[in-house]
Amino acid sequence: MDYLLICIVAMGVSGLTLFSGFGLGTLLLPAFVLFFPVQAAVAMTAVVHLANNLFKLFLIGNKADTATLLRFGLPALAAGFAGAWLLLSLADLEPVYSYELWGRHMEVYPVNLVIGLLMGFFAMLELYSPLNRLQISPAYLPLGGVLSGFFGGLSGHQGAFRSAFLLKSGLDKEAFVGTGVVIAVLVDVSRITVYSGMVHSPEIRENLPLIAAAMLAAFAGAFIGRRVLSKITFRTVQFIVGIMLLLVSILLILGVV
Repeated sequence: MDYLLICIVAMGVSGLTLFSGFGLGTLLLPAFVLFFPVQAAVAMTAVVHLANNLFKLFLIGNKADTATLLRFGLPALAAGFAGAWLLLSLADLEPVYSYELWGRHMEVYPVNLVIGLLMGFFAMLELYSPLNRLQISPAYLPLGGVLSGFFGGLSGHQGAFRSAFLLKSGLDKEAFVGTGVVIAVLVDVSRITVYSGMVHSPEIRENLPLIAAAMLAAFAGAFIGRRVLSKITFRTVQFIVGIMLLLVSILLILGVV
């Protein structure tokens, strides 16, 4: 059951995240948590996430826009350190609210609530038709990179902010996907160093076949998504991003992730 569920989630979400630029870690982690301790699940998810992004880099990384990488990617990486520092400062804050859901005690922390509300705002920008033609001037890309990197360091949800800004930057659909993939790989490499201790844990060593199966399933989803990318319109990509932003926003506000 663990192989089946985790591989189905990895394949399906990987295909969608090729378009959206985010979501694999957010939606794959709960599948791992069903079968493993949280720390081991985080490390497993990080390994699969990095491997999948490296595969996507091979598939479409050559379509990345260099100017956008410099304007957006470098500020994002720098701001990530500030976000991580603030996370340490906010670690002891009490939940904003808590409630019971199907026998589980759910808690929503200030950081998750703020990020969830911001993601909901970005989702509306993508899904509300009068705003879907809005574009962001290249002059504001460094600001978008700072916000994306900062919230990435703060909560690990930088992919959603990255996609929300890049989608309005005037890139075509392949440049949008390729640029997001390159930035995601850079961020994942830094994350995996933080998880290096957990990667060598017994839970990881004893479940290498499951991790490998999840990687292969994610590769298959990304490969299928790459084949489909040339056949869909950019508005479809916008719609997928908007729906996934809204989904992650709701999950954060409810305290599920």
